[in-house]
Amino acid sequence: MKYVQHFSLLAIMALALPGTALAADTHSGKFTLSDTVQLGTTQLPPGDYKAEWRGPSNALKVAILQHGKTVATADGEIKDLRHPAPYNSVTLKPAAENQKTIDEIDFSNRTDALVINGE
Repeated sequence: MKYVQHFSLLAIMALALPGTALAADTHSGKFTLSDTVQLGTTQLPPGDYKAEWRGPSNALKVAILQHGKTVATADGEIKDLRHPAPYNSVTLKPAAENQKTIDEIDFSNRTDALVINGE
């Protein structure tokens, strides 16, 4: 009888583990823009955003969301950092017509950064 109880407990845990693995989503991260930036044809005003990406680490499809809705898309890649980023940060670079665009997003306590490929 004990064997059946232990087996049942192990089976339940095995089924629950994939769900907890999905909860630790490493294919997204939140960030804040303090300046207006141009991403593709979209201007992103200052505010809080979430980046979600999918695909191989050197050819990502990136979606930028605000309030749960996709507001811009871009291509990108993952860059490995030597040490975990101490905080969220966004590195900007110059773009056309005196605008700025996102170059890289570092996420707090993570050793990977999201690099946005230029236009």
